[in-house]
Amino acid sequence: MKKIVALLSAIVLCSCGEKTKKEQPKVDSNLQSEAVQSIEEVAIFKGQQVTGVTVSDKGRIFANFPRWRKGVPFSVVEVNGKDGSYTPYPNKEMNMWEIGEEVTPNAFVGVQSVVAFENILYVLDTRSALFEPILDEPRVFVFNLETDALVNIYIIPKGVAKPNSYINDLRVDKKNGKIYFTDSGAGGLLVLDIVSGKSKRVLGDHPSTMAEMDHLTFDNGQWNNTINSDGIALDTKNNKLYYHALTGYSLYAIDTEVLASDKNPIHTEVQFIKKTGAPDGMIFDDKGNLYLADLEHNKINYLTPSGDLKTLLEGDVVKWADTFSIYNGFLYYTNSRINEVKGEISEIEFTINKIAL
Repeated sequence: MKKIVALLSAIVLCSCGEKTKKEQPKVDSNLQSEAVQSIEEVAIFKGQQVTGVTVSDKGRIFANFPRWRKGVPFSVVEVNGKDGSYTPYPNKEMNMWEIGEEVTPNAFVGVQSVVAFENILYVLDTRSALFEPILDEPRVFVFNLETDALVNIYIIPKGVAKPNSYINDLRVDKKNGKIYFTDSGAGGLLVLDIVSGKSKRVLGDHPSTMAEMDHLTFDNGQWNNTINSDGIALDTKNNKLYYHALTGYSLYAIDTEVLASDKNPIHTEVQFIKKTGAPDGMIFDDKGNLYLADLEHNKINYLTPSGDLKTLLEGDVVKWADTFSIYNGFLYYTNSRINEVKGEISEIEFTINKIAL
């Protein structure tokens, strides 16, 4: 693996010039061990925009690529952590669907997230392509990583999923037997029962799940989009689900006991936590630190259990840190470069990186 040499590339949804001075990565030494640490590239995807990454309990690495444009050759891959090579997962057939074709039940259409939990891989398919209304009911494909067999498909029915839903990310709550989702399109949270497969929508149109802004601002200009509830993280020690709109600066939480119950309405149980930078994905480590990006400032921050917001990493090695995963003392993150992309992406490199904690 190579140490990252940061580069600034393509200009984005707004037209602006390149940076003329490269920033050196800054790393929080408080989270470093005594050994010399480095940021490493795990995989490079030239011309393929990666958003999600997850690492299983046994170190298997998976990544996903949403169909935000035509010509996406695969939705899910398994990455070789030794040399960065990758192959479609679980096979080529499930990854072969293309925009304009008939939607079939077992084909990946618009995969936005992959999450490995206790040797199970959950593949979240929005069933949306090109940011258009859903073509089919969103679903979660469930794979047993011992056999790589597809063992279940959870369907999120119409009504729970709205025409403009974009089911963004998920977390598995083993204690309560639930899976929680954010909907960054319609705004709201979804709760799915693992045993029955039944799901419900909560906090739809609630201020905590709705965007606060219609844009974000970067050094190279303004990124104009309104993205609702997006980042999601489960605090298993305190039994709270944290969530955050992408175009917004407010972090919220709610007790999982409330989400798992039949209590309605639940909006009185929402807890405002803290003002933060605008993030995408979020994750807790086993010490209770919550990692989340500050997209506009090329940072990965973390919120400590005592409520202090600190910076782990900043600089050109962070280019829209979309998703996080933690394995064996390393924080893995994707550089999705969403604010940079406009038009042709064939020469842009999107990466999975990791940094020792």
